[in-house]
Amino acid sequence: MPNDLISVHVKAVVPTANGSAVFLGNDTKTFVIYVDHHVGSAIQGTLDGIKKERPQTHDLIGSIFLGLGVTLEHVVINDAKEGTFYARIFLKMENELGKKLLEIDARPSDSIVLALQSSRPITVTKAVFERVEDMTDYLEQALKQQADLDDNFEDESEEDSDEDEDTDIS
Repeated sequence: MPNDLISVHVKAVVPTANGSAVFLGNDTKTFVIYVDHHVGSAIQGTLDGIKKERPQTHDLIGSIFLGLGVTLEHVVINDAKEGTFYARIFLKMENELGKKLLEIDARPSDSIVLALQSSRPITVTKAVFERVEDMTDYLEQALKQQADLDDNFEDESEEDSDEDEDTDIS
């Protein structure tokens, strides 16, 4: 990997009022990319290994890559301007005519799903990584709030099931 690229991974996908917050980072820093709800669900579903009944757009693209003998090498989040992130997908195609490397402009959200589906690296340029705000504390708060909500939901579910057991329907 070139020295100007930093490897990151998806740390969490957190629902928001307007979509999803995708937290990316490594051991030193976490940053967030906001995506629409459908892409957030696709990223989370891919992380969880959930297969949809019908192929989604990302599945279709992956199938096309497979059919054409194209492999996704890695994705790079290469720029950020006014809260909008930009990415490049790097593809390799090899056949009887030779080897071809392709670099394609793409949305980071789509790039992330494709990289996760292919188990390929997600990277960010050093310049972008240095400019983005560290959101590690926000991620920890969001995960704690989610855990608290889950605990409250489990407590309520247990109370409901205890009430059901006490009910005599004779």
